[in-house]
Amino acid sequence: MSPVFPMLTVLSMFYYMCLRRRARTATRGEMNSQRAIESNTRALPINVEIVQYAKEVLDFSSHYGSENSMSYTMWNLAGIPNVYPSSGDFTQTAVFRTYGTWWDRCPSARLPFKRTPPTFCSQDYVELAFEEPVYPTAVHILETYHPGAVVRILACSANPYSQNPPAEVRRLLQASRSTVRWEILWSEAPTKVNGPQARQFTPCIKQINFPTNLIRLEVNSSLLDYYTELDAVVLHGVKERPVLSLKASMIDMNDIDEDEDEEKYGCGMDILNKQFSVVTLREWPTNGYFDKLPYELIQLILSHLTVPDLCRLAQTCKLLYQHCCDPLQYIHLSLQPYWARINDTSLEYLQSRCTLIQWLNLSWTGNRGAISVSGFSRFLKVCGSELVRLELSCGHFLNETCLEVITEMCPNLQELNLSSCDKIPPQAFNHIAKVGSLKRLILYRTKVEQTALLSILNFCSELQHLSLGSCVMIEDYDLIASMMGAKCKKLRSLDLWRCKNITENGIAELASGCQLLEELDLGWCPTLQSSTGCFTNLARKLPNLQKLFLTANRSVCDTDIEELAASCTRLRQLDILD
Repeated sequence: MSPVFPMLTVLSMFYYMCLRRRARTATRGEMNSQRAIESNTRALPINVEIVQYAKEVLDFSSHYGSENSMSYTMWNLAGIPNVYPSSGDFTQTAVFRTYGTWWDRCPSARLPFKRTPPTFCSQDYVELAFEEPVYPTAVHILETYHPGAVVRILACSANPYSQNPPAEVRRLLQASRSTVRWEILWSEAPTKVNGPQARQFTPCIKQINFPTNLIRLEVNSSLLDYYTELDAVVLHGVKERPVLSLKASMIDMNDIDEDEDEEKYGCGMDILNKQFSVVTLREWPTNGYFDKLPYELIQLILSHLTVPDLCRLAQTCKLLYQHCCDPLQYIHLSLQPYWARINDTSLEYLQSRCTLIQWLNLSWTGNRGAISVSGFSRFLKVCGSELVRLELSCGHFLNETCLEVITEMCPNLQELNLSSCDKIPPQAFNHIAKVGSLKRLILYRTKVEQTALLSILNFCSELQHLSLGSCVMIEDYDLIASMMGAKCKKLRSLDLWRCKNITENGIAELASGCQLLEELDLGWCPTLQSSTGCFTNLARKLPNLQKLFLTANRSVCDTDIEELAASCTRLRQLDILD
C-alpha cells in the first residue's frame, strides 16, 4: 500500500475529530461559520475590542496587608497600574500572605488531603469585577515583582452589577441546572520564572460562549523565592460573540480528551449530581477477577482514585457501585478542588456515603448561593457525628446558624478552619466555645470579637494551634494573651499577625503560660518595642521556638538576635524583615 493512504486516513480522522468536537459546543451560528471556513471564506464580523482595568476587587483568600489600609492589599488590583512597568517591592501592589514551601514545614502546617487531583495546585485566589461584560479575547496580568505565581484564570457567568443575565447565559445555566457557571480560561502548573523583574503576563486563553465581567485569578507561590506582587489586570474582549476564525479552529490533540471529559462529566463534579443518583446498572453473570479479590483489596485500589473518577467507576457494574459508595471511601474528603461545581444537590447525594467522614474540606465552596444554610445544615446533621477536621476557608455562605449546627452536630471536632470567612457576624463566634475538644482553630481575617474569643479560650483548653491574624475587632490583645497564658497551656503555634495593640505585658504573660510554643507570629505588631526587653524575655521563656516572625519591627536589635541564638537552639525560621 502506498504510504500516502495511511497519511490520508490519519488526516481524515483528525478532521472528523475536529468537526465532532466543534459540533458539541457550537451554536447554529458557529456551525454556519464553520461551513464558511471550510469554503475558504473568512468573513469575520467587525467587532470593536474593549479594553478595561478591574473596577473592583470582590473577594480574595488572603493578603499581606492590613484590613484598614491599602499597603500590600488585594484592593490595589482595582484600577490602572500604580507601579508597572517598574520592578521592585512597592506597597501599592497586591501581595498574598505566603510564598515558598517553608510554610508547609513549620509546626502549624496541616496534613494534606489525599485524592487531591494533580491538576489542582491553587493556594490563593482573587476575584475581580469589570465594568462591561465581554467575550474575553485576552487577559493581561501586570506582575511587578517575582512573577510566576498565577496558575489559573477563570471567568464567571454572574454579573456583579446586574441581576438579569443575558439570554445566552440563561440557556447555559438551565442546561447545567446551576445558578452560576465558571469556565477555565487558562490553567498551568506552577513554573519558576528566572529573575524578579516585572512582566506583562498574557497567556493564551480559551474562547468561551458567554460574556463575563468577573475574572478570578488563582495562584501558587510555592516555587517563589519571595512574595509575588501584582499591579493590575487588563481584560480585553468584545461585546458580540466572536465567530471562530481559521486560527481559532486549530485544535491541540491533547485537548480533545479533556474537552470530552468536561462535557461528559460536567467539568469534573456535575457527575456528583447525576451519577451518584439512582442509576440503572448492568447485570453481569460474573465480575471477572474482581469476584476473586478480597473486599479490602478492592477498597485499597479504589482509595487512589479522585472523587470524579470514583463517581465514574460507580456506573460500571453493581459490584463496583457497592465499593464506590462504601462510606469507608469517604473518611477523608476534599471538595475544594471542585469548588465551582459544588452545590446543595452535590451535598445531598453525598450524604449517604459520608456517614463515617472524619476530614472534610469545603474551602472556597458554596459562594453566590451555590450552598444554602439549610443544605449545609442537612449535610452536617447526617454526616457530622464523626467529623474531626472541618475546613471552611472563604465560605461566605456561613452564618450564625451554620456555626450553631457545627457545634451541635460535630461533638468530636478537633480542627476548624474559618479563614477569611468575613461574612460571619461577630456574635456567632460564641458558639465555638461549646466545642471543648478543639485543638486547632483558624480565625484569620474574621470578625471575631473580644468577648467571644475570651469565651473560646476559657472553654477550649486543648487548643494547640490558634490563628488570630488580621482580626481587627479585638480591642485588647494583652487581655487575650493573658487568658491564653492561663488557659491554653498546650499551645504550640500562635498567629498574631498585625494585631495592633499587644504590649510587652501581654507577651510576658503569654511566654510564662505557654512554654510549649514552637511557632509565634508577631509580624507587624507596632506596639512591641525591644527597649522593654520583651524579645529577650520571649527567647528565654520559649526555648522550643522553631519559627518566629518579628516582621517590620524596626526596634529589633543585636541583643535580641544574640539571645535568640543562645536560647532558642531549635529555631529554623526567623523573619526580622524591616
